[in-house]
Amino acid sequence: MGQQVEADVAALELERVEPDVPVLFERDTLFYSTIEKRKVENISNRDMRVPLAIRPGGKFGHYNPDGGSLGRGSGALYDKAVINTVHFKFGVEWTKKADISTDEKRKAVQSTFREELAKGMAEFRRHVESICMTDGTGVLCTISTVANGGGVDTYTLNSDGYGAKLVRYNQDINVYSADLLTNRTAGAEKAITFHDLQNKQIKVAQVAGAIATDKIVISGVSATPPSSLQGVLYHHSNASSGTWLGMNRANFPEIRSNRVNANGNFALPFPRLAMNMIGDRLGIENRKKCVAWTHPCQADAYEQMGQAVHIINKEAKQQGLDMYYSDDMQMAGAPVKQSFAWNQKRIDFVVNEVWGRAQMEEPGFHKGRAGNRIFPLYDTTTGAVLAAEIFYITASFNLFVNNPGQTAYIDGLTVPTGY
Repeated sequence: MGQQVEADVAALELERVEPDVPVLFERDTLFYSTIEKRKVENISNRDMRVPLAIRPGGKFGHYNPDGGSLGRGSGALYDKAVINTVHFKFGVEWTKKADISTDEKRKAVQSTFREELAKGMAEFRRHVESICMTDGTGVLCTISTVANGGGVDTYTLNSDGYGAKLVRYNQDINVYSADLLTNRTAGAEKAITFHDLQNKQIKVAQVAGAIATDKIVISGVSATPPSSLQGVLYHHSNASSGTWLGMNRANFPEIRSNRVNANGNFALPFPRLAMNMIGDRLGIENRKKCVAWTHPCQADAYEQMGQAVHIINKEAKQQGLDMYYSDDMQMAGAPVKQSFAWNQKRIDFVVNEVWGRAQMEEPGFHKGRAGNRIFPLYDTTTGAVLAAEIFYITASFNLFVNNPGQTAYIDGLTVPTGY
């Protein structure tokens, strides 16, 4: 036997595993966290009514006091918006081997079971944050281009201001036509097998007929058009067609939001105009404190305008150079709140006190009849118990706004280069 080399003693070497496990994705829930704190109306399966004073009453004009007629009068018009809940679920499962291979410190740096149990609610909330950005149809993104190879579709998502931000790896999705009248994945949802956030691309098993302009829609829907949570794009809309909480938008301009169509780069007059449109609708004394929610790319565009007129005043001491402003921004008096989940082409002026939640079941672990939260899985053929388990987080709620006139938004903004 010759000289001992490293390969001869490799079986004796200890393997070092870094105990800290970095998370390579985000779980921001900035907007949902604010809405979660607003008033909650607990409801049954029947629609909740939101009474609205739509139009003023009374008839004003001149009259002849020398025996003339005073004419007739009128009364105010009241109507109701109606809302019901939508139902969400989030399932997490693991095998017995994954559990027992990591169930103590001598085996693994962390227990997969405990980690999944602890972080399940955070991931559920992240999905809720995504659906809060939508328009009530469950559309999470729009396909710009389709490439197919080897039975796999590659979708580039880069036309609606969200890119691939609202979807996650391994998420089940549907593919609908642009008009939402055809579900191309009816009964056969696809899992996202590749998620490239920076390049705004996802991959799924091939979907027959998928084309550019198609929509990626949340799992669990099948209707045409689909229906989901009524988020920011639903309530902050000045559309004159369709309905808002059961009311016809064409017949009631009062239920439309205030819109500033930028159709280009951010400009300073836009936020002031949006705020003044609210005042024009409701009166200057009835304007409420609002927050300007936007993607950091539009905050960047706003900051670049400020940098163009930036003056550096040096004091008589050593100072580090910082050509950027702090995050304490305001637009027309409204504090700026930045969220990477926000539409890159919009700035929404959100009045917290007009938002609310209609709720049948608050988010929590789904419980069986015996109170158990973890359930065994069964073989679909034999009915035998599988060496795997699952738990669910469920919730039933929806969002409403009780005064659309207090809402405003800027859309059609150009996305700055690099985003």
